[in-house]
Order: sequence, then structure tokens, then C-alpha cells
Amino acid sequence: MSLHRHRQRGGKEGQVLYRSKRGWVWNQFFVIEEYTGPDPVLVGRLHSDVDSGNGNIKYILSGEGAGTIFVIDDKTGNIHATKTLDREEQAQYTLTAQAVDRDTNKPLEPPSEFIVKVQDINDNPPEFLHGPYYARVPEMSNVGTSVMQVTATDADDPTYGNSARLVYSILQGQPYFSVEPQTGIIRTALPNMDREARQEYDVVIQAKDMGGHMGGLSGTTEVKITLTDVNDNPPKFPQSVYPMSVSEDKVPGEEVGRLKAKDPDLGDNGLVNYRLVDGDGMNMFELSVDSETREAVIKLKKMVDFETKRSYTLKVEGSNPHVDPQFLAWGPYKDEISVEDADEPPVFVAPSYTFEVEENAPEGTLVGRVHAKDTDVANNPVRYMIPRYTDVEQFFAINTEDGMITTMRPLDRETQNWHNISVSATEIGGHHQDTKVRVNIKVKDVNDNPPEFATNNEVLMCESVAPGKVPSIYVLRKGFSRLTQDVYYLPIEINDNGFPAMSSTNTLTIRVCSCDSKNTILSCNVEPYVLPAGLSTGALIAILACIVILLAIVVLFVALRRQKKEPLIVFEEEDIRENIITYDDEGGGEEDTEAFDIATLQNPDGANGFLPRKDIKPELQYPLRPGGRPAANSVDVDDFIKTRIAEADSDPTAPPYDSIQIYGYEGRGSLAGSLSSLESVTTESDLDYDYLQSWGPRFKKLADLYGTKDSLPPVAPPWSSRMICY
Repeated sequence: MSLHRHRQRGGKEGQVLYRSKRGWVWNQFFVIEEYTGPDPVLVGRLHSDVDSGNGNIKYILSGEGAGTIFVIDDKTGNIHATKTLDREEQAQYTLTAQAVDRDTNKPLEPPSEFIVKVQDINDNPPEFLHGPYYARVPEMSNVGTSVMQVTATDADDPTYGNSARLVYSILQGQPYFSVEPQTGIIRTALPNMDREARQEYDVVIQAKDMGGHMGGLSGTTEVKITLTDVNDNPPKFPQSVYPMSVSEDKVPGEEVGRLKAKDPDLGDNGLVNYRLVDGDGMNMFELSVDSETREAVIKLKKMVDFETKRSYTLKVEGSNPHVDPQFLAWGPYKDEISVEDADEPPVFVAPSYTFEVEENAPEGTLVGRVHAKDTDVANNPVRYMIPRYTDVEQFFAINTEDGMITTMRPLDRETQNWHNISVSATEIGGHHQDTKVRVNIKVKDVNDNPPEFATNNEVLMCESVAPGKVPSIYVLRKGFSRLTQDVYYLPIEINDNGFPAMSSTNTLTIRVCSCDSKNTILSCNVEPYVLPAGLSTGALIAILACIVILLAIVVLFVALRRQKKEPLIVFEEEDIRENIITYDDEGGGEEDTEAFDIATLQNPDGANGFLPRKDIKPELQYPLRPGGRPAANSVDVDDFIKTRIAEADSDPTAPPYDSIQIYGYEGRGSLAGSLSSLESVTTESDLDYDYLQSWGPRFKKLADLYGTKDSLPPVAPPWSSRMICY
């Protein structure tokens, strides 16, 4: 962007006029919002055409955010933004630039104004400012019916890029509803949505910027859609036939019965009107509607005569007064039923029954009889029964035809003195209607229990009691002693006055007690008057003390024994395969052939071709392999070991655990001779071990130990060595 200031130089007439070009030169200034870099962002550079680059020009910046948000290098004119900018807070800043002389601060150019625009980035998600939303749509609406429109807003710049370009989609509510991607209009997507099946739907709508592409920001809102009612259901009577009855003594205007048709629609759509349409009773009955319950009420119009006509039939129609023309094809919106003579249940002649029966009466004893009759014209017979839930233990039975109640077992008054049961009477034929009546049965008492003490009585008596009557008993002598006998048991026979008379024998306990001079009982418990063996209390204490000391000694002894056994237990739990076993049996070296016979270490059975296992008991014996081995004295150790390994691998009875075998033969045929250090009995030796260097890598370790003159060979221990193989 360039700003120019034009100057006209005057002169004499006829002189050529020319313009001197001066002004600011800079690029279009933009800064990206939400910049979070470590350094201030360069916005642009100001430059005046009078600036020759010698540093005499000073640039000054003023205006919105100058010095706080925007700073300028007074030498170069570079403008930097020092803070993070938000386009949604302020989209542009108006600044003023001026070039002055650095020494005199005299303006070299007039001030020039320019604008720094904040460039938008997609940093704001769409928002539904008015959610959640509530909408209503009629049930049974056609597919595509508009429900409502939802709108989201995006704070980003709609004129730059796609940051504010929104696309709508439905996240929840399929397959019932859909939304137009560009407008946000919600429409029905499924036909015949029935309010009576489901009335409310929760729909979730999403708005996404960047045209709905990946990486865009999104926002959601909820829409609760309710289906409103339409008259799409005709009225329906729950029953096809309604039985009713009327007594001939009723007067006109009295109610005979009620009926109601059901319509699941709401309000006026569910309103039902009733009327009589047919029947031989249209002149005898009339119909009205209860304004509160919306029931059809059938009333008596004329008095009826049972002897003249015993039954009437009416047909009642229920219909909707408000029919939606859109759903006429779904009709008809009415229903008809018949009202006939009611089939009444049987009626007992008494509202309840009470009977008595003696206890212990034998099975089959008659208790009483109940009676019911059918009041209908047909006068059908009645069947009786006792519902078992009223007589769980089945004490009684009833004759199904005549209603006679009998006992099924003896009754006990002392256990249960009343039995309350129910009897059901069911009409045989017709609609099998039944009715129930209460039957109370009292169990009469008979003298079947002998008398006995009400409680376990006990009489307390002093030792010094005198002959005569005391409470409950008569005393025949004196001079009782608790030391001789402290309890007496007195049998007593008890008889009642019943018929037949009953008796029983009970025992009365009489306890002799210690009393004072006023015959006040002091104690009735047994006391130890005599100590056994004439021991005093001190002697008993001493015996008890000795017993306690002996027990303490025994406990201490056991504890010590356990502590001594603990190392043995630990030793026994150690794995013996992890121990190195040494023997301090001294020998005479390699030349001593009598100190120990090496043939003993070689298994003599192995020389014969048979090597039994020492760690298991073999179940099978296998024949010897062809080709025996040489005698013990001529056996080569390498062949001997390979043979033992092969036999162990081919033995199926051998477990896979290790076994210890001991060998004392050092081999033969070695160029080095014996490697034993048993002959090195002193720390000084005249032997030259330099020849070990030429034996190869296998003897490198020995060559390093013995091949130098400066180092002394290790002293062999004064006992023979053993090779232990696992």
C-alpha cells in the first residue's frame, strides 16, 4: 500500500510544474488471531521514501493498541504484535504512523493512518443459543412434514474460509425424523407414527463448521418432539355382551346398569356418544350419558312384569361425534353391543354359618349344612366346594351336591378351638358364576386331659421344722438334716371332677434348707462341710502351686527342643544338589596303588554290561546291549561316560531328575601325563611349565598359572581330589 503526498512548485509563468513524490510505503497488514509462538509476531514494516537508511529517521506509532499490543522499531519501522489477538473480541485496529527527524523530532511527513486486520482461524464451535427446543407434530403425519427449524451460530468470520459454514445432521432420532443439512429444518421421516404407541421423541441435532468436513468443530442441541392427537381410533366396547338384571318391583327412572366404550384418543377426539339402536326392550328402557364419567346409563322406562316377560335384549351404539375427514377411510367410528338378561351367581340362604362339633370326634362326623340356590330363570343346580386356602390342613370336607360339611380327622380344642373356613357355590351351566359364604366352626370341649401341676413346684423347708402343716404339705416328724438328705421327692395323685374322671401322678420336690432362729431361710444349696483326707486349705494351695510349676517346666522344655530342631529342619529342606561334598580321605598320590582301589569307584555291574539305577526301583529288566565294554582297568573314561549317557537316555523307567555318580579315573593316553597337583607338596618347584604354552587353547589357563617363572603354582591340598558329576 502506498500513500503519496503531492507538492506543486510554483515559478514564473511558462515554467514547467512537476510533483515531488513523497509518502509511506508498506504491505497490506494482517495478523493471525490466537498466535501462541514464543516471539512477537511480525505484522509488517513501515518505510518512508525520505528514509535514506542513515538512521536519521525515527518512526512513531500511535492509535489503537499502540505501545501495548503493537510496538514499532523506530529505526527499521518493523511492527510486531506482542499479545495474542482474538478476532471475535476486535476484528481490526486503526493505527497512525509518522516519520520524524531523530534529532529535532520535527515531522518529515504528515501522519498516515492504516488498519491492521485480525485474520480469522476456526477457533469457535457452533452454538445453539435457544436450545433445548420443544416441538409438536400431529401423529400419523406424512413423511416430510416440517416439525421445526433449529439454527446455530458461529462466532468465526463468515466472509473468510469455511470456519463459519455450518452443516446440520441428526445424531439421535432416526429413523423417525431427519434434518436438512443446510437449513436445519427437522422433518418427519417415518409414516404412521402413532401417538397411542409412543408420544414423545428425544432428538439430538449437530451443527458442524468447515462445511461438515473432518477437522471442523461441532455443537449439539436436544429437541423434544411430542406427537399431538388426532381422531384415528374408533370407540370400542370391552365386551360384546353386557348382562344386566332388574327386579319387577323397581319403578321407572331407576338405574339398571352402566357401560362404557373405550377410545384411546384424547379430548374431543376420544369423546363417545351413545344411543339405543335395536332390541325388544327399546320401549321398556332408556339411555342417558353421565357427564362426569362419560358412561352410558340404562334406566327403567316402564315397569316390568316377571310373569309377562322375563328377559329383554337391547343394542347400544357408541360413536365419535368429531371425525377427522383425513381418516374417514379408517372407520367406521362406532361400535355396538347387546344388553341381555344377567346371569346371576348362586345365593346362599344365610349370610354366614356357625356350627359346633366336639373335639376328638371321629372322622366323618357331621358338622352342618350350607345351602345356596340359583336365582336365574334357568334355576341351574349348584356345586359346593371348600377353597383349600381357607382350610390348609384339610380338617373338613363338603359334599359337592348337598353342602353337608363333615370332619376329616379328630379335632383338638386345646390346639385350636375355632376353625373359620369358606364354602363356594358354583352354578352348573350358564357362565359358571360362583359365590362364597363364611362358615365358623366351634370345637366343643370334652374331658380328655388329666390334671397336673401348673408349674414345676418346689417346697423349701427348714431343718428344724416341727411336725404339722407347712405351706403345701404336712410334716409328720422332726429332725431333718441336710447332711443326711437335702432333697425329698413326694408323689402326689391329682383327680378332676370331669366325666369321665381323669387323674395323674405328679412329683413335688421338697428341699431341706438352713434357717436361723426365726425360721428365716439362709441357704438351700449343698455345702462342703467335710474336706477330703483331712487336707487344709494351705495344703491344697501348695499342691496347686506345684502343678503350675511342673506345667511351666514342661512348656519351657518343649520350647527349647523346638529351637534346637530348627537348624536341622532348615538343613533338611535344602536342596542337596546345590551342595559340594568333599572327602578328607588321605591318599598316597598317583603311585599309591594300594591306598584305594579305583575299581571300587567304577561300578562293577557296569563292567558286566548291566547298570541298575540307584534312585529308583526298576519295574522291568532290559537285556544287555550287544557289544560289551572292556574290563574296568582298560576302560576309557570318555567312552564310559558316553555309554552311561546313552543308556540313561534310552531307559524309559528313569525319571528326568539328576543322580550323583562318582568317578576317580583320570584317563590315559594324554601327552601331558597326569595333571594332579598332589606331588606339589611344597611351594617351590624345579619343574618348567613353559611347555604348556604349546598345548593349545585348552591348556591356556594352566599355562597362565604355571608358565611364568615369577608366579608360584598353587599348593595342592593335602587330600585326594574327587570329581563330582551331576
